[in-house]
Formats: sequence, C-alpha cells, structure tokens
Amino acid sequence: MPRRSQQDRTRATTAALVTAGRDLFARHGYAHVSAEQVVSAAGVTRGALHHHFGDKRGLFVAVLDEIEAELTADVSDALRAAEDHWTGMVTALGRFLDQCRRPEVVQLALIDAPAVLGWREWREKEAQHGLGVITEALRAAAEAGLLRPAPIPALAQLVLSAMIEASLIIAHAGDKDAARAEAEQSLLLLLSGLLTGPDQGMPR
Repeated sequence: MPRRSQQDRTRATTAALVTAGRDLFARHGYAHVSAEQVVSAAGVTRGALHHHFGDKRGLFVAVLDEIEAELTADVSDALRAAEDHWTGMVTALGRFLDQCRRPEVVQLALIDAPAVLGWREWREKEAQHGLGVITEALRAAAEAGLLRPAPIPALAQLVLSAMIEASLIIAHAGDKDAARAEAEQSLLLLLSGLLTGPDQGMPR
C-alpha cells in the first residue's frame, strides 16, 4: 500500500475531529463535552486538536461552518429548482424552517452557537452563510419585476434578521411543529408585502 501524503493525513485528521465534535456537541451540548472526549472519539491526540483548530472552540466553529454550509446549499437548491421566483422563495423558506426543527441544528446552530460565539459573532456567521442567498433571491425577483422598489442590501439584512428570529422561536418552542407553522405563516405574510402584487402567489 502506498504511504499517505501529509496532505491526506491532515485531511483525515481534521475530518475525524470535525465528525467526532459534531456528533458529541449535538448529542450532549458544547458545554458538556471536553476536549479529551473529542480527541478520544476521533482517535487522535490532543496535540492534533490544538494544531488544526487551536482549541475546542475553534473546532466548534469548524463544525458550525460545516452545518451552515449544508443549510445554505439546501436552501439554494430549492431556490434554483423552482419554476418561478415566488415559488422558489416559499420552498426555500420551508426548507430553512424544516431544518430549524432538526435536533442537531437546534443544539449546534441555535442554542450553542450564540452562547459560544457571542451574539454579535453568531449573527455575523449567519450573515456570512445566508445573506448571499437571500440577496440573490431578492435581486432575481427585482429583475423579474416582482419586487417593490427597495435597496436590496438593506432589505436582505432585514429578511435575514426575520428568519433568524423565526429560527430561534422554533428552537425554543415546546411544540416545534406548531411554532414552525406559525413562523412560516408570519414570514410569508412579510415577504408577500415586498411583491408588486401582494396577493400574487400567496397561499390561501
């Protein structure tokens, strides 16, 4: 068997740490998982954790980035596969809200992330992953003549903020299914007000 290159070993080590961290953080919560538990589950040394991620917090950021990238890709796919812009926005919003009910997403992205990163850095992380998708969707709707005249960058920030608040409502609700339905209804009402024809495409 040929010997693995240093690059291959590095990729394998970082992947093992991220996989182990993601599983343990999701099941037990960041605060209840030690660095020793992570490296043991990953089958690597404590030095490997420090070398590649600095500390447990650095590993958590990498795990969060992986989850956020997956969520963004899922929402983007829904937007691009839709027959029209409004359908795309409705479908993408539904995908996002469905993800907010997943226990892994609730624990890592909506409970641990604000506590570990702090409110400001967490909001910046959310914007880093989600703002571009929202901006793209709004610009496409504007170019199609569906959107009322508005400054897209500011509007995208406000839509993102509304979606973040909706995700937190779902994450902290006792009945997540009911909270998801109410959040979707409310967000669709807000989004419909941005259209040139408010009733166009709105569910009855």
